[in-house]
Amino acid sequence: MSTPLNKVIVIMGASSGIGEATARLLAERGATLMLAARRLDRLQDIRDAYPQADIRIKQADVTQFDQVEAVIQEANSAFGRIDVLFNNAGIMPTAPLAAGHREDWKQMLDINVMGVLNGIAAALPIMEHQQAGHIIATDSVAGHVVYPESAVYCGTKFAVRAIMEGLRQEQRENQIKSTIISPGAVQTELYTTIKDQTVGESLRQAQQEWGLTSEDVAQAVLYAIDTPDRVSISNLIIRPTQQQV
Repeated sequence: MSTPLNKVIVIMGASSGIGEATARLLAERGATLMLAARRLDRLQDIRDAYPQADIRIKQADVTQFDQVEAVIQEANSAFGRIDVLFNNAGIMPTAPLAAGHREDWKQMLDINVMGVLNGIAAALPIMEHQQAGHIIATDSVAGHVVYPESAVYCGTKFAVRAIMEGLRQEQRENQIKSTIISPGAVQTELYTTIKDQTVGESLRQAQQEWGLTSEDVAQAVLYAIDTPDRVSISNLIIRPTQQQV
């Protein structure tokens, strides 16, 4: 039997995909959880599935700092500390730059970059006071390589990679760890954020054929969380075996 995970963990973007799989895995391991997302009904389903676990849920949009801060403050008030913040929310409306999808670009920047920064800004004062903590962000292989028709998406993921490395350097003496999880293709709902239905369907088929499962990535998140205080996993790149990029 696995040792219970005696940690208070906040997951932003917990209602589906990697966030949901991670929430379920951590609940099984006995973690204390605060789950946040826009779809409250899905969070309720997760909590109902684990009546033995200590799980709180709260509706929140990661682009709204006051909502993110409210999640963090409620978790800290309820549980007395925050050991881990997992910034997981993200979108991927890919298209060539010539298409000029400026609203999509702005939304990606707001969710993929500002969403992460909002989580960091809300959690850091608590973690600095604790002199301990761990902030994790879902990045992507797209944060390490650039490919056509995804320039802005890649840009957001490169930004997260830089921000999280800066966080590591700034907070290492406060015993605050930072980790980016960089998956390749994963069988999630991310393809639904692509407005070009042909491109979205092509991605969905590829994901289903040879992509990782959300549970595969959740295991990587658990690995990073369940390390000794002296160990900081800065980056985990997780690709399907058949992925080229």
